Amino acid sequence: MVQGKHILLIVGGGIAAFKALDLIRRLRERGARVTPVMTRAAHEFVTPLSVSALAGVKVFTDLFDLTAEAEMGHIELSRAADLVVVAPATADLMAKMAGGHADDLASTVLMATDKRVLIAPSMNVRMWDHAATQRNLATLRGDGILVCGPNEGDMACGEYGPGRMAEPLEIVAAIDSALGDGPLKGRHVLVTSGPTHEPIDPVRYIANRSSGAQGTALARALLNLGARVTFVTGPAQVPPPPGADVVAVETARQMREAVIAALPADAAVFAAAVADWHVLGASQQKIKKTKGGLPELTFGENPDILAEVAQMAKGRPGLVVGFAAETEDVIAHATAKRARKQCDWIVANDVSPASGIMGGTENAVTLISEAGAETWPRMAKEAVAERIAQRLAAALTEAGGASGGDI
Repeated sequence: MVQGKHILLIVGGGIAAFKALDLIRRLRERGARVTPVMTRAAHEFVTPLSVSALAGVKVFTDLFDLTAEAEMGHIELSRAADLVVVAPATADLMAKMAGGHADDLASTVLMATDKRVLIAPSMNVRMWDHAATQRNLATLRGDGILVCGPNEGDMACGEYGPGRMAEPLEIVAAIDSALGDGPLKGRHVLVTSGPTHEPIDPVRYIANRSSGAQGTALARALLNLGARVTFVTGPAQVPPPPGADVVAVETARQMREAVIAALPADAAVFAAAVADWHVLGASQQKIKKTKGGLPELTFGENPDILAEVAQMAKGRPGLVVGFAAETEDVIAHATAKRARKQCDWIVANDVSPASGIMGGTENAVTLISEAGAETWPRMAKEAVAERIAQRLAAALTEAGGASGGDI
């Protein structure tokens, strides 16, 4: 897959920089062209001469090197490759990327690139577990940065745990995946996301606390696997992912119309937190407060989009996935919802206020299918999305797109 591809490799200043030498060799023996960029700290672990000898080209190191800028400016350098790989990605480099810093050649290239970026983190276990690093990781995932590793094991400092950089062949496999068409090439996946707003009058509405973060992360993960994604979103706080066909809606009825118009699809994932009711006869003017009186609101039921699509006699997507946001008896309620709606999977989570999940950056879900319930550990919403997307791709591949895929 890397044959004939151009990789811009940024080598960070960590003990795992020695693995970058083997990574260059592995890439070149597979027919890739590698242009190396080294941070100043990387010089403390491997020499530019070694990197240059293996890459077969000069190493770029300085932002203000007039000779290098004349040969290939940092903007051109950032955009000439098919993929940018950071290995090792130190805690410092990840912090710079997350914060948008551009104070050396490596960070400037990362800020200026319009290509996909893959990082292979490497650091001490306590640095990896630190809240700041985990915040930065979540930010980078949210920005669409691909992540390979880290692995768990013994470290040069004598400690044990997660933080070891992935092995060169693992990184090569991740590069293959990033440059490939992906297992969902040619597949159309419909994703709904965000809340819906049901008007009371022109300035007031009924809504919920959904940020749209999980649906956006899921759409991005599906795009990374090569899918064509139609993204039907309510008024979410999180911007839609680049590359998706975005359809912005406000109400549940508008969302239903957009979903029906987007079909057919190979799979449909209903991550939106759709309001169950709307106000009948919403006022066209702002309702005025009157002394001693309260407005009377009459509610109507909104369409059940998940059930309608899951129960289609013709044109039903091969895999229909719903979400169940519960505050008690999560698995029991979600299992009953799956049976009632007749969808293939339900992704259930506890959104009670104490969980901090609705509107937060993490999720803890149980994936329910015909095979039963599988509870996953709490993790970043981006990680949940990647896991669901991988399961979805595997199910479609195994079933050939037929209905009723299993986990």
